[in-house]
Amino acid sequence: MKQKVKYLFTYTITLISIICFSINLVAQSNVAFKKKNFKHDKGGFKKAVAEIYEGDRYYKKGLYRRALEHYKFANDFNPNNALLNLHIGECLLNSSRKHEALEYLEKARKEDSLVSPKIDYFLGCSFQLEMQWNKATAAYNAFIKNKKETYPELAKDAEKRIKECTYAKELLKNPVDVKIEDLGKEINSVHADHSPIITADESKMIFTSRRANTTGGQKDPDLHVYYEDIYISHLKDDKWSPAENIGPPVNSETHEATIGFSIDGQKMLIFKNDNGDGNIYECDLNGDLWSAPKKLPAPINSDHKEPHSCFSYNARSIYFISDRPGGLGGQDIYVSHLIGDTVWGPAENLGSPINTPYDEHGVFMHPDGHTMYFSSKGNQAMGGYDLFESVYNEKTKKWSTPKNMGSPINTPDDDMFFTLTASGDHGYYSSIRPNGIGELDIYRIVFPIDSSKLVTLVKGRIAGDDGSIPGAVIKVTDLKTGEIIAEIKPNSKTGEYLFSVPHGKNVAFEVTAPGYLFHSENIDIPESALYGEMDFNITLEKLKVGKKVTLNNIFFDFNKATLKPESFTELDLAYKLLEETPSMRIELSGHTDNKGSLSYNQRLSRGRAKSVVDYIVNKGISADRLVSEGYAFLQPVEFPNDTIINGYEFKAGKLDGDYIDRLSSEVLAEIAHQLNRRTEFKILDINVPEEDLRRES
Repeated sequence: MKQKVKYLFTYTITLISIICFSINLVAQSNVAFKKKNFKHDKGGFKKAVAEIYEGDRYYKKGLYRRALEHYKFANDFNPNNALLNLHIGECLLNSSRKHEALEYLEKARKEDSLVSPKIDYFLGCSFQLEMQWNKATAAYNAFIKNKKETYPELAKDAEKRIKECTYAKELLKNPVDVKIEDLGKEINSVHADHSPIITADESKMIFTSRRANTTGGQKDPDLHVYYEDIYISHLKDDKWSPAENIGPPVNSETHEATIGFSIDGQKMLIFKNDNGDGNIYECDLNGDLWSAPKKLPAPINSDHKEPHSCFSYNARSIYFISDRPGGLGGQDIYVSHLIGDTVWGPAENLGSPINTPYDEHGVFMHPDGHTMYFSSKGNQAMGGYDLFESVYNEKTKKWSTPKNMGSPINTPDDDMFFTLTASGDHGYYSSIRPNGIGELDIYRIVFPIDSSKLVTLVKGRIAGDDGSIPGAVIKVTDLKTGEIIAEIKPNSKTGEYLFSVPHGKNVAFEVTAPGYLFHSENIDIPESALYGEMDFNITLEKLKVGKKVTLNNIFFDFNKATLKPESFTELDLAYKLLEETPSMRIELSGHTDNKGSLSYNQRLSRGRAKSVVDYIVNKGISADRLVSEGYAFLQPVEFPNDTIINGYEFKAGKLDGDYIDRLSSEVLAEIAHQLNRRTEFKILDINVPEEDLRRES
């Protein structure tokens, strides 16, 4: 009997425990914020409700980050409320912490399957971000089936996202061969770091960050994060130096963000948030000091928002983003070309296939002059903004269909602000990744060796023969079309310069400075050439009697004295110098190689020198200021000690690298012949006032 009573007692206690446990489970499901549910902690309940009200206030304004701060406090007090978990999940989806959203959205659905008519849509977005493509597709389909009539625009977006999931699965089957590297704590912080811009030679990076040491140290009152400031880092031995705030006058106590660089790093485009209407500004580097930002005029800036832009390879065009009326989508890519030296031409929408009914952003033009990179929510994307590549065809005047840069570069989240070195070896961009250092990080993409670009970088230093850094101007002209490819000024403190030459062009590279003889080089790059770099350290000669310069862009028909049209650019340079210096008398001399007889080469060299003189006289210079002479091969030049000819680099009288074993004596002789076939400009008489010799451009 006692055994039976004991058994019944144990059974009853167990049954009561199960019932109580079940009641407790039910009680924990979707716990409403009501006083009766929190009798044990009235103070905590009151504070949590106040936080929810405050969160709702920000939520309704779309300030999700601020709302999240308050919602999380209330959720710590009561983690079992379906609507609160839904709101937290939605706020996270609209933040840089998107990958945390799924946990809250699934809990909201578990607590109350009818918590919101949009729950399937939000779950679809979160599954897509986690690359759970099938679950995302199922959630989107459920939303479309049940809520298409209620939310037609959201259903349309869900249909687009289903296509993204399908396309993403295809991209993942064929990942691109790249290595993606987080740049580490020298560049990235626990805050948002983004929008990297680099010089073409990868020596300098400038980027945007919201870290604590921004100018003024203040926070955006709406977003409750530090204002954006611009930072700089330098590359040495393949390592980036710790980033430093670039400081005033570029940075102020409000928002500044990097958007574009000229390839030599002498001009920078930045974004400033002018009372909500974002505009593009330009800063110039004077020595090692940046100028105050100057707002670009219309038609680049408008009454609408222009959040991003970049220079073309020669800085004579600006590509920019705008949401102005008349576009194909929300934000489109436009271009404006420089007319003359100071006026920006009409803003032209690039149209389809670049622009789509969706947003485009983060445009970048490569130094090769025809490859564009940009981010888009349209085209064939994995989700959010994806990075795309398009190439401009000079013959058809059309852009190619944008190509998705593939996985793992692109993700279902936003991948933006891509920039690429001139060589094509390294790319830099902003991305949100699960293992990042901060909210938004800057990554480097290492591309395969065979991805090099068809462009040549020309760089070096320009100085005067007196050791000074003259106010020089570099002009690069396409000898075939007469088009000015670039017109730049070397750094005023160091004399350093850098520009790019797209392959397939034959260009005149000319340097002028007041009080000095001009200097010229000819650069002829075949279309089939690989990426290369040329160094020209140039010493400009003061205007003095006896000084001479070789005119490297004077061309004649074979075995004739007839000037080719490609010569006119350089001859106009000689004419201009004579016009600006009326007391100057010069000798123009022709020189040949040693092929053929002396008498033949003297006649040829004299005829060519006379053709040059005749051209300048016909431009308006008095004939008594010019003398023509032909020296045939009697004044040969020495073999170069430090120069580049036809892609071969000469140092201290010998060839560097692997070239030496491949060059025959015949090739070396032909290079020498090319050097000797030349036209020279020599000062015979001059009387230049001292102030003219000192004046700077």
